[in-house]
Amino acid sequence: MRSQNFNSDKPLLYLVATPIGNLSEMSPRAIETLQNADIIACEDTRVTGKLLKFFNISKPLVSLREHNEVSEASKLIARILGGEKVAYASDAGYPCISDPGAKLVQLALQNGINISTVSGPNAGLNALVASGLDTTHFYFHGFLNAKESVAKNELQEMIRRKETIILYEAPHRISKTLNLLFETFGDRYACIARELTKQHEEYIRGPLSELVEIDPATLKGEMVIVVDGCKNEIKPDLNNEEIYQMVKNFVGMGMSTKDAIKRVSEIANVSKNQVYKIYHC
Repeated sequence: MRSQNFNSDKPLLYLVATPIGNLSEMSPRAIETLQNADIIACEDTRVTGKLLKFFNISKPLVSLREHNEVSEASKLIARILGGEKVAYASDAGYPCISDPGAKLVQLALQNGINISTVSGPNAGLNALVASGLDTTHFYFHGFLNAKESVAKNELQEMIRRKETIILYEAPHRISKTLNLLFETFGDRYACIARELTKQHEEYIRGPLSELVEIDPATLKGEMVIVVDGCKNEIKPDLNNEEIYQMVKNFVGMGMSTKDAIKRVSEIANVSKNQVYKIYHC
């Protein structure tokens, strides 16, 4: 179905990307859109309230977050269909990208409402282009699951991806996530980007073996982790000595023997039983 946003009488929902740190990155179009809105929906009214105050914008705010998105989305749809101009603003970056908004968009489309995105900063792209890693192809995953066993499975599914991998992480989980990355991917090159566009913006580049040694108390603020894709790690022709040494190395990193054997069986493309026999012979 073809749909033109500005040569049509159809109602329109605006998605407004907002600065990830430095408020000077707010675009003139984003400011104008919020100024002209009848109502602004957002994840956290306190955060968006500070943004609006900075630009001298005074508008009614409605909180639309993960736990009330369906119910609030229905109310907003009714207001749009009633002729009101509604904008949804992210706390930082783009709505729907590791933030609420997707259900609102889906419901709007189901009700014949067009969607227009007002461009803005994106933490993942900022980190990627400055990481020094390959930007030709990349895979954005966002936040890993908070449950460690699920997060491990997510990483296992990424292990053979050739693309550069982009993850988001919070300070209280960064240490655990870096260790999971090291255990799963081995000693790949990676980059931690934190406090992007803010005064304390920092990029930390190096192999995962070095990044896991960083004092987590020094890693504050929301972070992006950019990890090199799979290069030459998948070697189906490893000999027994190489397989033995690889298991030994993973155990030396702190992995259990069981997990190390499983990891090497995936890398070497041989059964876990065979790796077990080689390691314990």
